[in-house]
Amino acid sequence: MELSIYKTDGTSSKKKAQLSDSIFAIEPNETVLYEDVRRIQSNNRQGTAKTKERGEVRGGGKKAYKQKGTGMARRGSIRSPLLKGGGTVFGPKPRNYTVNLSKKAKRLARKSALSLKVNDESLMIVEDFSYDAPKTKQVVELLTALKLDGKKVLLLTSENDRNIFISARNIPGVNVLEASKPSTYEIMKADVVVFQESAISVLENSIEPKVDEEAA
Repeated sequence: MELSIYKTDGTSSKKKAQLSDSIFAIEPNETVLYEDVRRIQSNNRQGTAKTKERGEVRGGGKKAYKQKGTGMARRGSIRSPLLKGGGTVFGPKPRNYTVNLSKKAKRLARKSALSLKVNDESLMIVEDFSYDAPKTKQVVELLTALKLDGKKVLLLTSENDRNIFISARNIPGVNVLEASKPSTYEIMKADVVVFQESAISVLENSIEPKVDEEAA
């Protein structure tokens, strides 16, 4: 499939980018998409939440008051979950939230996410650009020219470009990554995914590495 390549001033160039149909034009698998996003979010959880149960709360060695004659319920310990400062019933304990998914499923999830962006017309390609020095104004002008200001944008570069990264990091909703690194979650979270022209091949090679066919 082909997509138009835009200039940094927002106008469309006459060039077309050739995209791999096996990555950008598949039938999205929503089940695998959900599982991969769940995996990423679960694996980011620390799992350190902890509350004290009845046996872990300090105090309660002495009977609070006599058994009979008070007109109140019998109370054997101030550790009771019914009392303020008492233990928690079935509270959270430290646990591991890690979820595993096969490489094949993760690859399919990324392909599905990219295909969804193409179907929704939320994927753009811009001519390669770079900056001599970091300056936020440069990225703001680029987003304005592409009519993307105010949107969540994932900008993918062919390589680690420090000047572009620093220029964009203070803009709310804008994330800059190398084309080989975005996860399914980061792709789906963005309103629009913007590729540098040379970043297309980098991403395609990260998903489907090109192996030179050599005679055995």
